[in-house]
Amino acid sequence: MRHAKRQQMAQQAAEKQRKKGERSGAVINGLAVFFVAVLLAFAGYQGMVNPDTPLPREWNPTQPLRISDPVTLLTGWKLNRAVASEDQCLATLDGFAALQPLAPLADTEQCFIRDRVDLRAVGQARLNPVETRCAIALRLAMWERHSVQPAADKFLGSSVSSIDHIGSYNCRVMRTANGPSKRMSTHATADAIDIAGFGLSDGSRIRLLADWEGQGAEAAFLRAVRDGACDWFNLTLSPDYNRLHADHFHLQSRGWGLCR
Repeated sequence: MRHAKRQQMAQQAAEKQRKKGERSGAVINGLAVFFVAVLLAFAGYQGMVNPDTPLPREWNPTQPLRISDPVTLLTGWKLNRAVASEDQCLATLDGFAALQPLAPLADTEQCFIRDRVDLRAVGQARLNPVETRCAIALRLAMWERHSVQPAADKFLGSSVSSIDHIGSYNCRVMRTANGPSKRMSTHATADAIDIAGFGLSDGSRIRLLADWEGQGAEAAFLRAVRDGACDWFNLTLSPDYNRLHADHFHLQSRGWGLCR
């Protein structure tokens, strides 16, 4: 009996030692994996910031947005970073827009323009001078480059020479199908712009009020650029939304992702 008890105690001690060894091994393995992950992350970061990195800049999260870069899964994230900083927004637009930075406007507590610019062109497309936010200008530039011009080439065989707007800043409440709202419009802070149509390089013009309906190339173009705007603006409203938008796109820099 005593021999069996001593044997049992020895087995229990051996089992405890084995489990202790397993725990120590797991801790060591975990630390090894952690340090390898840190080394790989460091190596990856060094690879991204290295001037000779083979990683294309459009896929490189350490490289800021460039309007001419191909669109990737990182483009939207880079755009949001750019519009969050006035300096970065202006730097991104340099060479891709005709604009003049202006001092902030403060009409009232509810009506103001931060990162205010006087905008006159984005990419190849002219605009009548409009005071708006840099964020709107940058989103317009991305839309013009990656949505408007490709759609014009595809459906119309021409390029867009002008984007016709009906304003950005307007100190007013929101309009609804049931009348004025108590909420201020995003136009009151120039966080939106209304687009009424486009001029083409061949001299023709496309207007939402006249060309939205139908099965022709003009209607197909307008629907394509509406859908494209949803990639670059946080809220896009078109004639499909309600009768108040029968003659324009409402393109908004902030919102909840509605595209209609």
